Amino acid sequence: MSCGVSKSVHHIPEVKQYPLEIPQVTKINDSTFSYHQNFLTKNKQQLWELYIKGNPLQLGYNNGALTQSLMQKQEGIFFSKVEGFVPSKFKQKLLRGFLKWYNRKMYLNVREDYQAELFGLAQYSSDQYDFIAPKYLRNLYLHGAHDIGHAMQDLAMVGCSSLAVWDENTEDGDLLIGRNFDFYVGDDFAQNKLVEFVEPEIGIPYMSVSWPGMIGVVSGMNKEGITVTINAGKSKIPLTAKTPISLVTREILQYAKNIDEAITIAKKRKVFVSESILVGSAADKNAVIIEVSPKNFGVYRVQNTSRVLCTNHFQSEAYKDDKRNQKQIEESHSEYRYEKLQEILEEEKKLNPEKMASILRNRSGLKGEKIGYGNEKALNQLLAHHAVIFSPQKKLVWVSSNPYQLGEFVCYDLNEIFSVKKPVESLQVKTAFNIARDPFADSQEFKNYQEYRLVNTKVSNAIDNNEILTDDFIAHYQSLNPYFWKGYYVAGKYYFEKKEYTKAKIEFERALTKEITTVPDKKAVEKYLKKTLNKLK
Repeated sequence: MSCGVSKSVHHIPEVKQYPLEIPQVTKINDSTFSYHQNFLTKNKQQLWELYIKGNPLQLGYNNGALTQSLMQKQEGIFFSKVEGFVPSKFKQKLLRGFLKWYNRKMYLNVREDYQAELFGLAQYSSDQYDFIAPKYLRNLYLHGAHDIGHAMQDLAMVGCSSLAVWDENTEDGDLLIGRNFDFYVGDDFAQNKLVEFVEPEIGIPYMSVSWPGMIGVVSGMNKEGITVTINAGKSKIPLTAKTPISLVTREILQYAKNIDEAITIAKKRKVFVSESILVGSAADKNAVIIEVSPKNFGVYRVQNTSRVLCTNHFQSEAYKDDKRNQKQIEESHSEYRYEKLQEILEEEKKLNPEKMASILRNRSGLKGEKIGYGNEKALNQLLAHHAVIFSPQKKLVWVSSNPYQLGEFVCYDLNEIFSVKKPVESLQVKTAFNIARDPFADSQEFKNYQEYRLVNTKVSNAIDNNEILTDDFIAHYQSLNPYFWKGYYVAGKYYFEKKEYTKAKIEFERALTKEITTVPDKKAVEKYLKKTLNKLK
């Protein structure tokens, strides 16, 4: 094991074959920077727009030079989050050792051109985290963080929903795709969203929505009208990191013109977590779900229907007898959201981009039930990093702005963006096509929800630190999000810790009358109630 680790720790990719010009960035104003035809600017909806072109190494340098302060800020947010999870210095040292060992073979599973790009990007990383790993390897690790993250916790913070509709299901018969990317690493992590437009020297130009420092793709479309979006499946904790899923999807965008080419690319990469990749294609006027996992591979194609729905469980034949997947369907919130999508599509027949946005923003449960804000059974869990809508045949894409998917959706036209010389200004040339901000974002209910999140942390801390809260404070806390089970469960735990078992019993019973997110959550409430009843005997 030790030789493998030491080799990978010192691994540096071969980059001599790529001509390089070190970027000299011109600052036009506080939010606009340029270098030759590459630029970074912030639009009025507060989305950062990045346009870069060049060979792999040059792409990395151009990206790093333009986004340096944003990228370093993002890296700081991510690693301070890790420090929050693992506060002890000794455990952090263990974690560093584990990361080195765990990621020891990752570079063997990443294309050389992407390694060169990451190497260029890494030249602009902060020195502050060199104690974790050298800059290039740290950047490589970060690209696997999404995969490692959801495998480690089977993360509750990754509960995405996506759908593709065409023919009789859309207003104009064209393919239309919508997705919520519910990847939550904290509000500050989602503050600086980056909409990237990349023109690689070899391959197809593409756009992608993610965050600074990321060269992989979680949601994107190429100039040929191929779209990719990823939804996490149920994963075993893998023994070694292989190809990060976001680099598989990046490769699909850069090199695939149709569904068959996308499948061929996905098939040849070794992944280390389970993931559904929804691929839409203008050329095929169709969408499929490529379902990848470390030991299995399936493609879900619909027959005799013109819609594909995707949440966080697998649907292809290849996973029919997969125990983990069956457990995911039975116990998580994935199946509930799938049924919610089906229910909405029974009512909403002919979708257009505005109707698609309202589906992605839907906060209610089945049959319109109020299930509380922030419930992961809702399509809109009020924690999305972003939502995106694609119209592959028209080469149009809409990207949500903060907060979550409630802000204005900004429209981009890939035909225009990749066909003319760019002026340094916002790339949204179709402002008339933008989708308006959701009025809910300016409502009292939303303000209450934001307050609820803050107070929820306060109540949880009070339980941990044995602090005293008044009954009025608890009642106020619950009134901020009255239909959500968690407010009653947390209050029940507070009273249980204070040995006020009669009050605890009332709260746990109230929690059980609400729509609880998962089977394990419900079992946890029932277990507490049983313990409480035993105390009351």
